Amino acid sequence: MEINILQKQIHKRAMEKGFYDAPHNIGMDLMLIVSELAEALEADRNEDRCDLKAFNEALISEQYDYATCFKKYVHNTLEDEIADAFIRLLDFAECWGIDLQRHVELKMEYNKTRPRLHGKSY
Repeated sequence: MEINILQKQIHKRAMEKGFYDAPHNIGMDLMLIVSELAEALEADRNEDRCDLKAFNEALISEQYDYATCFKKYVHNTLEDEIADAFIRLLDFAECWGIDLQRHVELKMEYNKTRPRLHGKSY
C-alpha cells in the first residue's frame, strides 16, 4: 500500500476516534511520536516481544476474540510500540499536510549521494 493512502486512512480513523476534537500543535504531536518510541525502548528493555505465532494460532483456533488475542500476544511489545510510532507519524504527516511518501523518496535518492555512514563514525 502506498504511504499516502495509509496516512489518509490513519488520519481518518484518528478523527473518527476523537483525537482531533481539541486543537493540535506541532510540538504536542511530535512529542506523542517520541513518547511511542520511548515506550518501544521500555518494551525492549523489558524484553517484551510480540508472539505472532501464538497470536495467529489463537485466532485460527478461535480460542479468543481478536482484541483478547491482541492484548495477550501483541499489546505493549516492542513491535506494537514501533507500530504506534509509525501510526502517529503518518497521522502527523496527514494532519500537517506533508506528502510523506514523496519526502521519503526524495531523501532516499539524496542518501544515495552521501558517503558511508554519511561521513560520521556511527
